[in-house]
Amino acid sequence: MKTDLKISFEFFPPKNQKMHQKLWNTLNKLKIFYPDFVSITYGAGGSTRKRTHATIKKLTYRPSIKPIPHLTCIGDTRDSIRKLAINYWKMGIKSIVVIRGDQENIKLTKKKKFVTFPDGYNYSSELIRDLKKIKDFEIIVAVFPEKHPESKDIQEDIDNLKRKIDLGATKGITQFFFDNNKFYEFVNILQKKNINIPIIPGILPIINFKKLIELAHNCNAFIPKRIRDLYKGKKEYEFELSIDITTKQCLDLIKNGFKNLHFYTLNRANLTGKICSNLTKRKIIGKPYDAFWS
Repeated sequence: MKTDLKISFEFFPPKNQKMHQKLWNTLNKLKIFYPDFVSITYGAGGSTRKRTHATIKKLTYRPSIKPIPHLTCIGDTRDSIRKLAINYWKMGIKSIVVIRGDQENIKLTKKKKFVTFPDGYNYSSELIRDLKKIKDFEIIVAVFPEKHPESKDIQEDIDNLKRKIDLGATKGITQFFFDNNKFYEFVNILQKKNINIPIIPGILPIINFKKLIELAHNCNAFIPKRIRDLYKGKKEYEFELSIDITTKQCLDLIKNGFKNLHFYTLNRANLTGKICSNLTKRKIIGKPYDAFWS
């Protein structure tokens, strides 16, 4: 079935051989949706840099898949990050997701302020500036419809986004969210500020609702009461419930003109795959949905 919907996926690099096999099994199942690109994360505290690079390198041998690495300001020097970027360009990687990064594995100050690595980058805007000097990378940045947890207000986030755009960012992917109205309000604010780069909604299928509550709190992502109520006492139906909730969220986004969706897969195929199947009317490259996923 022909559609102008563009789907992309995020994966994290595997830690061991078992997770390595799981990642490629997941990718092989999800590639039938012809993803616009797949992004590979950098890991908390920059902990997976080598594995991210290795995964990206392997993906370059699959011409049907466009891999995009994450680059962060965490855990490395400016010179080392620049060398990595040059190596990516030589490998044929022309797009990079640039974020400041998460310091979960790095000791923070009492106020949980960002701690700059020695001779490292303070802000993602600095990294964007240097990347554009190295080569003409397509720069994708993170945006936060409900405000970054460390920002004082949404205006500070918008100012930061404008700074990144002025330095060369041309596309944004949002933090996950569960209330589409908050996302629409955010996009409207950007338009009023004459910020018109494509903003791709980031979608997180709910795998474990109990764990999600803490994650959403840490990421400043609001979970509507109607969703919380649906999960009360229905643990055995979480999988089916998650498919229904996320499918409806995506259909509403598509109805409102957002034809690019980015899925945070957590390296799992079944939940994201069933949602994507629903969005493509249960037909994938001539194969019926039930035959593929059974």
